[in-house]
Amino acid sequence: MSLDRRRSAGYMTNWAARLFASAIERRLKSRRLSSAHLPIFFALGGGEALTQKDLAAVAAVEQPTMAATLARMERDGLIRRDADPDDGRSSLISLTDTALSALDDVRRATDAVNALALAALDDAERDAFLAMLDRVVAALAEDAPAKPPRSTRRPHPEKRSR
Repeated sequence: MSLDRRRSAGYMTNWAARLFASAIERRLKSRRLSSAHLPIFFALGGGEALTQKDLAAVAAVEQPTMAATLARMERDGLIRRDADPDDGRSSLISLTDTALSALDDVRRATDAVNALALAALDDAERDAFLAMLDRVVAALAEDAPAKPPRSTRRPHPEKRSR
């Protein structure tokens, strides 16, 4: 029995995700950024500060994976850690000015890849595709063992007094 990969939603979705990541990597390479940074940029890009645990949940990755990604980002000057005033055992992670200055490039890269991916579809097909994809994601999320916290965002410590 042979698997027709083009008829497999899982295979095609995974393949599309790999192609998306590769296309984004090419566009961000000159900034020394990676597609692995994207969930962190999107979660913290509005000036929020989250714990490592919350970021792992938002990105749907294991804590050790998030820890390694954050360590590389900290080494590269993209994030900083501040003591969590509500929990002395954890830190609040936020983007540095260096990372914030790259946000427009990140948005341009993701917008360009999304436009490229959807260029072959007309407006109605795009809307239908995205609506169906949203339903697929919702169905798979229902099967997931744990859901990310709904509201984990905390204002950055420096922005609390503003």
